[in-house]
Amino acid sequence: MTLRLQTIDAHAEGEPGRVIVDADHLLPAGTVAERFAYAREELHGLRRLVIHEPRGYPGLCAVLVLTPSDPAADVGIIVLEQGGFTAMSGSNTICTVTALLETGRLTMVEPVTTVTIETAIGLVTVEARCADGKVLDVTIHNVPAFPVYLDVPLDVPGLGSVPVDVGFGGQYFVFAKSDDLGVGLQPSDAKDLLNIGARLKLAVNRAYPVRHPLNPSIDIVNGVMITGPSSTPGVDARNTMVIATDRLSDDPATWTGSLDRSPCGTGTSARMACLHARGELAIGQAFVHEGMLDTTFTGRLVGETTVGPYAAVLPTITGRGWVTGTSEWVLDDSDPFREGYTIGDIWPA
Repeated sequence: MTLRLQTIDAHAEGEPGRVIVDADHLLPAGTVAERFAYAREELHGLRRLVIHEPRGYPGLCAVLVLTPSDPAADVGIIVLEQGGFTAMSGSNTICTVTALLETGRLTMVEPVTTVTIETAIGLVTVEARCADGKVLDVTIHNVPAFPVYLDVPLDVPGLGSVPVDVGFGGQYFVFAKSDDLGVGLQPSDAKDLLNIGARLKLAVNRAYPVRHPLNPSIDIVNGVMITGPSSTPGVDARNTMVIATDRLSDDPATWTGSLDRSPCGTGTSARMACLHARGELAIGQAFVHEGMLDTTFTGRLVGETTVGPYAAVLPTITGRGWVTGTSEWVLDDSDPFREGYTIGDIWPA
């Protein structure tokens, strides 16, 4: 056997996350930011092995759980998505904290356990409400979020000019309104959402460059959030987040990917930053954000700050996670599919 991976599977408001524990041996030593940069250059084969068939499926994300370099942190994480590695993910953080606490890898303290996480973009503090050995919900004190471009025109292939926002909430997102795109936000709209979302990602990375002032290796718009109103009482807005294929190109066959099953924590953080910049969301005001499965994250801005040249906000995200199983995944020396595989019946071409 060449590789064995111990994992705890979980989901956060519907979004599946495979938590890979004891992952230090997979990367050289260093800070999580340095290990993230290494993963982006060297570990795409591992990423595909874990989340592609026969071990994975199109909606799956994963997390490498690492020993932190910062003494203030309890754990470090790097997130694996279908489109690449990301510095931070709300749903995957919820999956990770829930999994580590409920399996005893981190000590649970009732009624609230505080966990500090080292990410490639800074420290994140998490408060988990716990009772009777179970995590009831998780509140993430996310890294600062900020808008980069507001109401800028984006020339999207096949759609023409569409107004969009670009913001950072742990990763970079482009935001567009479903009405402007002529698409709904229901599960039956999934194929259209994937196609349009992939075109938005392709276009925005060509037209509007981004680079995080504190970590220049974070330099692409990774997520596409399509937003609209919700008909659910007590919910402020609805969204779907498109994770486009990592083989995105001008070929229309690549204009697809997968949809975030959750309301997307980093996307909600970035969206709240854009709303606040317009005067549409006050500090301390709850923002209930609904995803594709009608589940919700509750966001809140708890302060203001700056990140390099950007006026930024301090977001929190609250959501629930559930452990779904534990596994040991094996790569045998003789396995011909060392990076997994995808087939066009359910995967992008």
